[in-house]
Amino acid sequence: MTVDDDTTPHVRSIVVMGVAGSGKTTIARALSTRLNFVFIDADWLHSAQNLEKMAAGQPLSDDDRNPWLHAVGEHIKNETQSHFGTVTACSALKRAYRDVLRLYAPDAFFVALDGSLEVIRSRIEARPPEIVGEPLLASQFADLEPLQSDERGMHVDVQFIPEVIVNDVLAVVAP
Repeated sequence: MTVDDDTTPHVRSIVVMGVAGSGKTTIARALSTRLNFVFIDADWLHSAQNLEKMAAGQPLSDDDRNPWLHAVGEHIKNETQSHFGTVTACSALKRAYRDVLRLYAPDAFFVALDGSLEVIRSRIEARPPEIVGEPLLASQFADLEPLQSDERGMHVDVQFIPEVIVNDVLAVVAP
């Protein structure tokens, strides 16, 4: 685990990010339960066109993602304005995507789930069939831009069991 900001104040918006198969939903759900925050799965907010494109094995373009990212950001903002903390499972692969989310949640804390292509591929192959095939996974790894030093967040290695990852995140965001 590496922490990119060791002056983390109380966190109200957490975004668990990474490629498909990294464990975003599992970790985000567990964090939301432990923190008593609202869980948001960004995939719920994809347009029908985006879902059709991904089901056909086609990666989304930045133009496809932009309205979706704004919808995710708006959802986070609405929940936090209603005095609820949020934990969102969202790929947020590029810095520009995270910047869009920060328009709505400027203090968002990003938890980057890191794992090798081989580890993630084996996880996906062990799951029931879904829309993420090899072309989509390869495109996500190609698009992935790690958190930068000026971004509020932390990296965690997906090799650990979810309980360990969640405890490591909680040690930083809710000491």
